[in-house]
Amino acid sequence: MDAPRRYFVRTFGCQMNEHDSERIAGLLAAEGLEPADSAEAADVVVLNTCCIRENADDKLYGHLGHLKSLKESRPDLQIAVGGCLAQKDRDLIQTRAPHVDVVFGTHNLAHAPALLERARLEGPLLEIVEEHEAYPSALPARREHDHSAWVTIQIGCDNTCTYCIVPSVRGAEVSRRTGDIVHEVEDLAADGVTEITLLGQNVNSYGRDLGAGQYRPQFADLLRAVDAVPGIRRIRYTSPHPKDLRADTITAMAECAAVCEHLHLPLQSGSDDVLAAMHRGYTAERYLERLAAARAGIPDLAVTTDVIVGFPGETDADFEATLAVAEAADYDSAYTFVFSPRPGTVAAEMTDRFVDPSVAQERMRRLTEVIGRSVLARHEARVGRIEEVLVEGVSKKDPGRISGRTRQNKLVHFAADGAAARPGSYVTVEIVRGAPHWLLGELVEVVAAAPAPRTRIPVASA
Repeated sequence: MDAPRRYFVRTFGCQMNEHDSERIAGLLAAEGLEPADSAEAADVVVLNTCCIRENADDKLYGHLGHLKSLKESRPDLQIAVGGCLAQKDRDLIQTRAPHVDVVFGTHNLAHAPALLERARLEGPLLEIVEEHEAYPSALPARREHDHSAWVTIQIGCDNTCTYCIVPSVRGAEVSRRTGDIVHEVEDLAADGVTEITLLGQNVNSYGRDLGAGQYRPQFADLLRAVDAVPGIRRIRYTSPHPKDLRADTITAMAECAAVCEHLHLPLQSGSDDVLAAMHRGYTAERYLERLAAARAGIPDLAVTTDVIVGFPGETDADFEATLAVAEAADYDSAYTFVFSPRPGTVAAEMTDRFVDPSVAQERMRRLTEVIGRSVLARHEARVGRIEEVLVEGVSKKDPGRISGRTRQNKLVHFAADGAAARPGSYVTVEIVRGAPHWLLGELVEVVAAAPAPRTRIPVASA
């Protein structure tokens, strides 16, 4: 009997891409392929791409260059490129990397195994579907963790942020039916999952394309429905949009026991002029009002954000406004970026307004200092508290410690063994030190031990 073929999936980008990669892996596993630890050990290599992050295309073609030499030594190796960059640069990929066997887009994940099989017989294939055929969550999955799962609640985006390529590669916003989402979460809970993350490009606009007449499900309704599923201890979601953060969502977050006290609320800029140029749909004052309402309504809320520095036309006064909002917001963490033009976006065409790179880098340094002060202060304020931690596994930087996350999504390192060290266990930890990027704690007790590991691949139903 021939040995099973093996696959390796490399993911670039956001949680959406990670979730898509789980589905690609699940589809390949359902066809009898087995996972490989590296591209060198695989018969099929899938690169699931992103076109949002900086230098995304350079990273892709760098990996494809390595795979070209690998394929020259192993002609039977199959290479597939999927995801956002494949959706956007479909023909360019085939031109620059003719050794790629299959190029497929964001809307036709389900076709990946069939395309690979066809390519074995017919040669290189390009297939891009412009409209989605199935939600990623409706496909088989091979998850990285038994205790945690992503659940897609919507795809696409109807916003017109001038720096973002997502609407072009993911399409218009389409919400998934509430009953289908709840049914999938029930299946995941039955499979031992205790933490879920609801995924969408703009989750708190969920449901506005559903329903008829006076009733349309809102994101708050979905939170309550998922919170009612037995066995789910933690619910997270990403990403919301400040202009769509409603009072009923804040109330639902406060009242639903499983919904975590963490809100990722992207600021992007503190300047009203820059926000208008970005087409964000809110002012700095409006942003801070909604942030204040969330903190007033949800006890012990942790708030994280995204900020872009050096957007085209950003003046010194604009940047000072961003510093002021960042200080007032008192963030728990932030993802900060120097503006990088994405071909195909409106902002990429604002070349006459680009900010000098040295100026942007200096602004980034100052912003990092301001945010760093608030992050450290908020972490140090947690010293002495007893926190519930969901164990993720051995620390990547210190094999002698275990890592996990609090309900506020703060990374905690602590010493433990036995059930307390098993990924998926819930433990309580006393915080003894606050650092800029993590907390240090001492184990108090195991609240709920993780079940024994299983090897079967769960299949989520639509």
